[in-house]
Amino acid sequence: MVFFHEATMPGSRVTVATLGADIRALRKARRMTLMDLAEALNRSVGWLSQVERDKSHPAIADLGRMAEILDVSISSFLQVGAIPEEEGIVVRAGARRPIGSRTEGLTEALLSPDLTDDFEVIHSTFAPGSKLDEPLTRPTQEVCYIVSGSFDIKIDDKAFTVAAGDSFRLRGERFSWKNPYDTPCEIIWVISPPVY
Repeated sequence: MVFFHEATMPGSRVTVATLGADIRALRKARRMTLMDLAEALNRSVGWLSQVERDKSHPAIADLGRMAEILDVSISSFLQVGAIPEEEGIVVRAGARRPIGSRTEGLTEALLSPDLTDDFEVIHSTFAPGSKLDEPLTRPTQEVCYIVSGSFDIKIDDKAFTVAAGDSFRLRGERFSWKNPYDTPCEIIWVISPPVY
C-alpha cells in the first residue's frame, strides 16, 4: 500500500508498504509503549494505534518527528524504486532503505525487505578512520560477517581485530568499534529483534 508521494524528491519515493509494522517494531525495540510514543508526538494513542495498523496515514511532518524520536533517518520510512510485485520479497541493490546511526563515516542499509520479521539484516560500510565514540549496549543478539576490509571491535573488556571472512557475535554486551585502517570495511549484521 502506498501512502503518499513526495513530489519534491526525484524518482518514485513513497512510504514503505509495512510502515505501520515498522514503526511498531522500532517503538518496541526502544521499549516504548504506545502511550510513550503518542505523548512524545503530541498525538493520541488511538491515532498512533491506527498508524501502526495502517488504518491512518501519517503526514510527512509526523514521520519526521517519529524518525527523530525513534532515532532513525526519515528515509527509513521511505522506499526508493521498489517494484510493487517484489515488495516484501526482493530488495534490489539500488532500492535498499538507508537506516542506522548517525555516526560519522558509517553508512547502513536494510537488506531485509522490512522490519516485520523477528530479525533484520543490515549492510554497513565503515569508512577509514570512523569510530564509535561512546560504547553501546543493545538488547539484541547479533551475528556479524565481515565482507571486506578490517575492523576493530571491543566487546566488554576484550578487543578483537576482524577481517574479511571473519564473524563475531554480540549478546547484549557493551561494545565499541573503529576502523583505523586505510580501506572501508563492509559488514553484514543479522540482528534480533530489529532495532533500526
